[in-house]
Amino acid sequence: MTIPAFGLGTFRLQDDVVIHSVKTALELGYRAVDTAQIYENEAAVGQAIAESGIARHQLFITTKIWIENLSAEKLIPSLQQSLSKLRTDYVDLTLIHWPSPGAAVSVKESMQALMAAKEAGLTRQIGISNFPIALMKEAIAAVGIENIATNQIELHPFLQNRSVVEYAKQQGLHITSYMTLAYGEALRDETIQSIAHKHQATPAQIVLAWAMQSGFSVIPSSTKRDNLASNMDAANLTLDAEDMKSISSLDRQQRLVSPEGLAPDWD
Repeated sequence: MTIPAFGLGTFRLQDDVVIHSVKTALELGYRAVDTAQIYENEAAVGQAIAESGIARHQLFITTKIWIENLSAEKLIPSLQQSLSKLRTDYVDLTLIHWPSPGAAVSVKESMQALMAAKEAGLTRQIGISNFPIALMKEAIAAVGIENIATNQIELHPFLQNRSVVEYAKQQGLHITSYMTLAYGEALRDETIQSIAHKHQATPAQIVLAWAMQSGFSVIPSSTKRDNLASNMDAANLTLDAEDMKSISSLDRQQRLVSPEGLAPDWD
């Protein structure tokens, strides 16, 4: 099992908006959809998938366990609720969304509960999200690197998370990038716009292509059909070494997602 390089994110999309986004994306050929318990849109995502008529085995569905459900007694029941909302017997990937604040629930307990969910057939793969190096080490110690499919982290041209990425590569752990377009800020960058002009592509396509060529999976979201289609075309774009070097130089450790009381000690 591998993580698709390209998928649809659903963060901040709810109700009819997320239903329309998911159904449109699936019509266009998307086959990976990323959601989470805290997004409060699993039921709407499940409805959109059901109404799409696409066979379940053709899809890759990811959800994430919220911090309130990280304990051994709560994790599997909460995942079962997610499956019910998503109208499926299993998800392809389940992540710990954020480490338990203050280590109220240990990484070991959560990861072992995720493993139990995998062994029960509720999820095909398991992984982590927003884990710095120290907590990645705890997760690996808990269940083994071979059982951790990805670490989903904020990663974009302005925050390239090099220490985390380097450690993950050393361990053979895949990275999934979220917020890849930096809330749209990357699309206004002159360097990226210049590369887009060179390739007759959109700035979004350039950034997504950069991330995928760097070996990361991406899960951009959109509510507009044209943008959904355009983003998908990024997979067909090849940047040269000069392009990659130029985007690499944009790193300024600009973190956009670091909720107070929730964020771990970042590297």
